[in-house]
Amino acid sequence: MIRLLLPVLLLLPAPALAWGGYAHRLTASIADAQLSPSARREIRALLRAAPALNTPCPLASIEDASVWPDCVRALPDGRFGFSAPWHYQNISVCDAFDINAKCPNGDCVTAQIPRQQAILANRSLPAHERLQALAFLVHFVGDMHQPLHLGDKSDLGGNQVRADYGVKAPDRMNLHRIWDGELAERALTEPPAITPASITAAQRREWTGGPPDTAGKVAIWAQEAWAISRTIAYPELQDYPDTCPIPPESRSRNARGKVTSAYISAATPPLRDQVAKAGTRIALLVEAALASPARTR
Repeated sequence: MIRLLLPVLLLLPAPALAWGGYAHRLTASIADAQLSPSARREIRALLRAAPALNTPCPLASIEDASVWPDCVRALPDGRFGFSAPWHYQNISVCDAFDINAKCPNGDCVTAQIPRQQAILANRSLPAHERLQALAFLVHFVGDMHQPLHLGDKSDLGGNQVRADYGVKAPDRMNLHRIWDGELAERALTEPPAITPASITAAQRREWTGGPPDTAGKVAIWAQEAWAISRTIAYPELQDYPDTCPIPPESRSRNARGKVTSAYISAATPPLRDQVAKAGTRIALLVEAALASPARTR
């Protein structure tokens, strides 16, 4: 079955990838570098259950896990279509931050992070279910740190904002995609590049503090990402209306903004920080889920 699905999968249009594959994998590498040896051993044991999930999407490492949820939601059989709304939460930047907004029945990224962590921690469940939860948890923490997966101006988190980015196929570009891919890769690879080794102990302490519970931490982390969309991602875009919300006529193919060198300069530092924070916080939540007496034997 998997062999038959692979050619079909390759022909499918790629879904919108939060942070894109490069940045997601980097968050996972950062997390892996911060995990304890016992947590890594347990993850390796869970990864052996990947065949039971019966998908053509690779799942042999925590880096694979970081992109697996985007891969499976594009499968032609639609098995993982239920997870599509779990990747984002369109919280309006035109109003005060509200962690409960746009999350019907818990179908949003901030609600799913603690849910998936709880599934991962539940050793009474089959290994493949816990492995799926690991992949969702790793991926969704990364998703939540992409500012346009939290902030929204009535334009689907920038997906309806046409944006010119150099010579990149302007008719196919939008602000959300630019933050997912081109802008992220540029920001992360320009010297000094973000690597697992570039994060200090002081940064780890700062980024993982706050409330003791996961839901409380997630609320703070979400507001950080939302604030970047509110102060940088939207207002720094040249030639685009600064009205809030963006009027429908400005979300047409004829209205577009421009990503300038000034925009890139403003967006690069917070974008780099968000990826580093995401990796560090993935490690925190995964370690907490796997921390129990049952693990040490």
